[in-house]
Amino acid sequence: LKVLCKQALAYAQSGCDIIAPSDMMDGRIKYIRESLDKNAFQDKLIMSYAAKYASEYYGPFRKAISASSKLGPDRKKTYQMDFNNVNEALKEVSMDIKEGADIILIKPGMPYLDVLSIVKNTFKYPTFSYQVSAEYSMIMNAIEKGYMNKNETIIETLSCFKRSGADAILTYFALDAAEIIQRS
Repeated sequence: LKVLCKQALAYAQSGCDIIAPSDMMDGRIKYIRESLDKNAFQDKLIMSYAAKYASEYYGPFRKAISASSKLGPDRKKTYQMDFNNVNEALKEVSMDIKEGADIILIKPGMPYLDVLSIVKNTFKYPTFSYQVSAEYSMIMNAIEKGYMNKNETIIETLSCFKRSGADAILTYFALDAAEIIQRS
């Protein structure tokens, strides 16, 4: 927790607007919030990875950074959430809100739109979702093979996030979506 606070302060001092610890360690939001506030960074937002599932959807990212072979047999399943468990997400979100999180992040995105919707409807709190590497890769693969129309698929996909309650979407399609929307 001390190291996370040092990292958060370094990011805040460097001008970051949002601190987003992805470690999922209990208590981290409280300690980071206290550390930021004590050092005159009350205006820095904290985005909590409260609902981060142990997922195969991180595969392309892990492969790109050569992490797949180094994760061991548990592949982060000892601290990321079981994909069957919605109740743990609700518990973790509640704890992080009480500790001072400004934004809740649901990750991965599309396979967990139900979790996104439940969290948003339960807490009525700023809720973001992250469309991760495999989601992007699968869609791009289908587009490149001519199975799907690029512009329509991107907008439809991102609209599903919004319909499910996302206040914002972190996506590899951000620049494409901006261009499509600008041309509309």
